[in-house]
Amino acid sequence: MSTYDSDKEQSRQQTIVQWIEDDRWMMDILRSVRHLNLPDSWVCAGFVRSKIWDRLHQIEPRTVLADIDVVYYDPNQLDENNEKEWERQLSCIQPVVPWSVKNEARMHIANRIEPYTSTVDAISCFPETATALGVRLDEDDQVILVAPCGLEDVFEMKIRVNPRFLQTRGDVHIYQQRVQQKNWQHTWNRLTIVDK
Repeated sequence: MSTYDSDKEQSRQQTIVQWIEDDRWMMDILRSVRHLNLPDSWVCAGFVRSKIWDRLHQIEPRTVLADIDVVYYDPNQLDENNEKEWERQLSCIQPVVPWSVKNEARMHIANRIEPYTSTVDAISCFPETATALGVRLDEDDQVILVAPCGLEDVFEMKIRVNPRFLQTRGDVHIYQQRVQQKNWQHTWNRLTIVDK
């Protein structure tokens, strides 16, 4: 990556962090998740991606999210019921939020693939590059952003299959079905599907 690209990536990262820090609702979500103190936890995918696309499309206040994806990594507690308990606890804090909590240390079983090594490793394998995003708060209420596939596609509003997803899952049809079902272009009409 050239210095120019690196500077552009850093500028985009700072922009996203600022957008989130200025969004009271998003900060409340992040504080609720931090309150659980889950290991290696992030709020990810559409929570971050939709914010970016809403801002780029000048949609106010926000598009409605089907769920708020919370991911964490705990190889010592692989029972799916633990995830339901975390969802219940989050619902006690914020009852109207559609919480979805997943332990990425367990997801390789459900997906019949090699185990992930961390939550960020799992995020790096999400189906679309523009969806491979996660955020969390540190103890000082600073937003930390992870974007293992970079920020170029999400900022250029490109929907593209993630090569790491194909490497781990090996099935482009899952990606194609997601793109069709999600119908993102209906909500954000400036999006481009790079490959189908």
